[in-house]
Amino acid sequence: MRIVILGAGQAAASMAARLRAQGHSGPLTVIGAEPAAPYQRPPLSKAYLLGQMGLDRLILRAPDWWTGQQIALRLSETALRIDRDARTVTTDKDTHAYDALALTLGAAPRRLPAAMGGDLPGTHVIRDLADVDALAPQMQAGRRLVVIGGGYIGLEAAAVARKLGLSVTLIEAAPRILGRVAASQTADMVRALHRAQGVSILEGTGISRITGTDRATGVALTDGTQVEADLIIQGIGVLPRTDLAAEAELALDNGIVTDAQGRTSDPAIWAAGDCASFPHQGAQLRLESVGGAIDMAECVADNMLGHDRAYVPNPWFWSDQFDAKLQMAGLNVGHDRIVTRSGAGDHAGSVWYFRQNRLIAVDALNDPRAYMIGKRLIEAGRSPSPDEVATAPDLKALL
Repeated sequence: MRIVILGAGQAAASMAARLRAQGHSGPLTVIGAEPAAPYQRPPLSKAYLLGQMGLDRLILRAPDWWTGQQIALRLSETALRIDRDARTVTTDKDTHAYDALALTLGAAPRRLPAAMGGDLPGTHVIRDLADVDALAPQMQAGRRLVVIGGGYIGLEAAAVARKLGLSVTLIEAAPRILGRVAASQTADMVRALHRAQGVSILEGTGISRITGTDRATGVALTDGTQVEADLIIQGIGVLPRTDLAAEAELALDNGIVTDAQGRTSDPAIWAAGDCASFPHQGAQLRLESVGGAIDMAECVADNMLGHDRAYVPNPWFWSDQFDAKLQMAGLNVGHDRIVTRSGAGDHAGSVWYFRQNRLIAVDALNDPRAYMIGKRLIEAGRSPSPDEVATAPDLKALL
C-alpha cells in the first residue's frame, strides 16, 4: 500500500513513525512546503524566540532516521491539488500516486485584513520558523511592541518581549484575555502575572486599523486613541488549512471532517491534527495542541492499517509565560461549575471545571502537583466532588 502524508509537522512525523512501528513496509512519502524537516512548534514563541533553543533542538527526527525508516521526506514541495479519482497528489515538483492519503496540513495564522493594515511591513505573526526568524531581529530592548490578541500565542509573545526589554501593550477586543479557552479565574491569574512584569493589557478594546503607510507605526483604537509601536504581533488565532480539501470536495465543518477513526468523506483519505475535526458530543471538535496532534495521528495510522480504533481525545496543553508554567488537562467545554484553589507562592493556583458534578478539566498556574493530580483523575475517568476538591487539605488524597 502506497501511503502519502501531506504536511510535515508534528502530526506527520508521529503518523509516519507509527506506521513503520505497526509494520507498514510499503512506500511512505511525507510532503511539506517548508524547507525544514518536521520540528516542534511550541518552543517557537518561547525558547526559540528568546534565542535559548536552536533549530537543531527543534527538529523531531535526525535526517538519518528518515533514511533508515525508508521514508521519502519531500521538503520545500507544495501540494497543489488532489485527484480523488486517479488517487494522485500533484505538487509544484511532481505527481505522487497513493492508495491511502493523510492530510496533516495544520493551521495558518489569521491576519487582520489588508484594509486594516494587516499586511503592512512591521507586522508579524507567529506560526512557523520563517515567521519567528523574521521577528527575532526586531525584538530589541527599548522598542515598543503592540500585541493584538490575548490568547496563548499573544501572551507568550508579550512575555518574551518583556524579557528582552521591550515595552509591551497587549490589546484584546473581547471582554477579557483567554476568553475562548479558559475561565475568568484562570485569566485573572495570568493577567496579574503579566501586569506584575510590566505588560500593559487593554481588554474590551477594539482596533480600527494598524496605522502607517510604508510601515506599521501603531494601532488606532475604536475609541479614537492611538497606541504607538515599532513593531506589531498579530496573535488573533489560526484557521485550519482546508483549501486542498475544499478543492477536492471533501466535507468541511470546523476543519476537514473525519469520522471517529479519522476517515474523511473519501474513504481513501484521512486527516489528523490541527486541520481535522472529529465527532465529539454531537458536534465536530477540532483541537489545536501538540498532544492532540500526536494522539490523533497515531490513531489514524493504526486505522489506515485496519485496526478500526476510535479516536478518543485526552487533551493536555501547556503555556510558558515569564518563569511561570500554565498547564491544562481535559476539555472544559460545557462546564457548569468551577472550583479554585490557591497554590504555593506568587501567581500560583488551580481552576477545576465540572459538568454535572463530574470533573472534566483543570488549569494550573505554577502548580504542577494540582495539574498532575487533576490529569490523572480525568484520564482514569474518576471524579471527586466539587466540594472535595475545594476542601481537601492534600489533593493527593483525591487519588
